[in-house]
Amino acid sequence: MFFVGIDIGKNNHVASMMDDSGKIIFKAFSFSNTSDGADALLSKLSSYSSNTADFEIGMEATGHYWLSVYSFLYGKGFLIHVINPIQTDGWRKGVEIRKRKNDIIDSILIADLIRYGQFVETRLSDEDIFSLRNLTRFRSYLVESISDLKRKVVCVLDQVFPEYQYIFSNIFGKTSKEILCQFSSPIDFESVSADALAQLLTQLSRQKVGAEKAKQLKSAASNSFGITFAKDSFSFQLRALIEQISFIEQQVKDTEREISRLMEKLGSPITTITGIGNVTGATIIGEIGDISKFSSPRKLVAFAGIDASVSKSGEYESTHNVMSKRGSPYLRKAIFQAALIASFKDPVLSAFYQKKRAEGKHHLTCVGAVSRKMCNIIYAVLKNNQPYVPKA
Repeated sequence: MFFVGIDIGKNNHVASMMDDSGKIIFKAFSFSNTSDGADALLSKLSSYSSNTADFEIGMEATGHYWLSVYSFLYGKGFLIHVINPIQTDGWRKGVEIRKRKNDIIDSILIADLIRYGQFVETRLSDEDIFSLRNLTRFRSYLVESISDLKRKVVCVLDQVFPEYQYIFSNIFGKTSKEILCQFSSPIDFESVSADALAQLLTQLSRQKVGAEKAKQLKSAASNSFGITFAKDSFSFQLRALIEQISFIEQQVKDTEREISRLMEKLGSPITTITGIGNVTGATIIGEIGDISKFSSPRKLVAFAGIDASVSKSGEYESTHNVMSKRGSPYLRKAIFQAALIASFKDPVLSAFYQKKRAEGKHHLTCVGAVSRKMCNIIYAVLKNNQPYVPKA
């Protein structure tokens, strides 16, 4: 058996190989992150054996740069281990007295690590689950982008039409956004009559608002303390920002439809857990991957980074511990959001939350405790592939 360690880089990777005894067969074979580079690695390995079963290949999950070479080798039928860099660092500390680190040493260390088999693999699940992780992370990016754009809209409105935010309870509602696109400064309202504005509002809001709202807008616009200097540039910004928000909101909806399609295909019972809907469930499944890689719920808690950190030195031990916040931030956020709902909706978890509150714990501390309880439920549901049935 040959053990191949690959140190992943952005443009180039470095591979080293050893046999069962730990003898280095070759080291520092550099190949580019291209099709030609991957073919060169394949040719190098084939010169030792044409049977892919004779190789075990290990690489670190470094950013996203490992995915291309993983996909290539996986397609060729190789057994591949994806390792968390933290484990490689731990192995280096154990075997490298001088604590050296470079591409050659790292590739050899990875090969040696998989030869001993003393690692927990960052296992990729099937394509659908991997797609869920991609889509839920993309959705998270889109939602964050919308939040950023909304902050910029508020900033512009504060300058050109500060009174506007008091007229609509949600300035980013459909009716309000359309009004801002058509009338992006107080002066623009002068060119439209109250009746015409009322008719437009009635049409946009499906008769929910009309004459009264139009009157408020006209009054606020005529008495606005917003700046008029460089008005056109601010109006342009406002329209562009609103259009971007609407466009990205549609992308979020499209992404959620694709997520729903995959969730329906997987048929996971995770959405039976109180507080976990389609998107939250998809995020949890995508980030966890194969639940069998966790030997206990406690390991899942640690992976999500919602375990309590411990501060201890000598005779001192902290009595106020906080979440370690290691692991996937996407998973941690999804579980915490679900726990926030379950703390008031689930009979078992709500009772646990109230118990913690009665002990004088802060609301967020209690939700954190519920999050850890929820990990036990998630672990059982995914492990047994059975729906969650709360006990009254």
